[in-house]
Amino acid sequence: MLKRLFDSLLKEGRLTAILPGGREVAYGSGEPHIIIRLHDRRAVFELTTNPDLKLGELYTDGRLTIENGDVADLLGLLMRNLNVSKPAGLHKVLRALRRKLRPLSQFNPAWRSRRNVAHHYDLSGELYARFLDRDRQYSCAYFPRGDETLEEAQIAKKRHIAAKLLLDKPGLKVLDIGCGWGGLALDLARDAGATVLGVTLSEEQIAVARERSEKAHLADRCRFELVDYRALTGVYDRIVSVGMFEHVGVPHYGQFFGKARQLLADDGVMLLHTIGRLDRPGSTNPWIAKYIFPGGYVPSLSEVTTAVEKSGLLINDIEILRLHYAKTLAEWRRRFNAQRADIAKLYDERFCRMWEFYLTGAEMAFRYDDQAVFQIQLTKRLGTLPLTRDYMIEAERRMTFAGAEPRPMRVA
Repeated sequence: MLKRLFDSLLKEGRLTAILPGGREVAYGSGEPHIIIRLHDRRAVFELTTNPDLKLGELYTDGRLTIENGDVADLLGLLMRNLNVSKPAGLHKVLRALRRKLRPLSQFNPAWRSRRNVAHHYDLSGELYARFLDRDRQYSCAYFPRGDETLEEAQIAKKRHIAAKLLLDKPGLKVLDIGCGWGGLALDLARDAGATVLGVTLSEEQIAVARERSEKAHLADRCRFELVDYRALTGVYDRIVSVGMFEHVGVPHYGQFFGKARQLLADDGVMLLHTIGRLDRPGSTNPWIAKYIFPGGYVPSLSEVTTAVEKSGLLINDIEILRLHYAKTLAEWRRRFNAQRADIAKLYDERFCRMWEFYLTGAEMAFRYDDQAVFQIQLTKRLGTLPLTRDYMIEAERRMTFAGAEPRPMRVA
């Protein structure tokens, strides 16, 4: 069974498995050469019958260890090959079954959404402080040159998003759906003169966001509420949502965009920033769904645009950010590993292996498995925005978010 699994998968590179008892079996050829050890016979059975789930579980539990290379080398090898190979046998059947069961796994009413958010985002704030940038931006950074630090790239991300919101006058009412620890909302209030409401379902995030708003003396213009987006009322000139749509679930896309249309002013602008898949619709990796993001799903562009069209909102602009998230995750992983001893004191070594597997697997998905980030600009009216995209470029150059100096204007 192990032979069938890896012989059908490996088209480039070599994997050697050391079985319980010491026997070595090799699959594929050439470089890189990764060596793993399976520590019990049941681990062999579990890996061959359900690799999408069990590879992460076995690594997390220490029942699979890597003897030549590291987890990045192993997952890089596997995902490069998965991009050119098709699953076979039971592996193929399980993937097809997961696609059929998507409506059930992505059923996210308000009560379940709050529980799912708590599973990931209500972990210790000390954990996130160990590997995120100073502003705690927990979404894809933006690397316009490619050599930015993480802090610079996260500021650039916020500028890039704000430019697409057309913040052309002070006092605009802005709604931030899924505001995280409040960094973007605070910048919009301070540097764009907006009146901002940020909403989240995370107890940990809301506490930090409110404290930051008070310390920045922005509480009168930047509020944060613990509320589901479906319960919101009012009208907003601008709506932004960064890294939250992945938690909505396909069965709720109509509800999400319908509510956004209801909340958006007739001359308003919305910017949606979400992870997406560049191939056809799929299903969530079962290990990610069980241990990291329950209820989560990365949509294809067709799934998003179909829901937008049905809502009555108009798509004005779509940008695909390729490899930016791979660079972001690589830096998160580097910082996480540098702080691993302290993180193990917060939790334990098993937690560290789990999160190492998560951060590494996500990075490799953006490098090799056709995942990217979509930025989709929406309005209710065709004439809301200027005729060309030049206004975005000019606004982005002028902005001074997070106290950064504006970039110099380029002379043609």
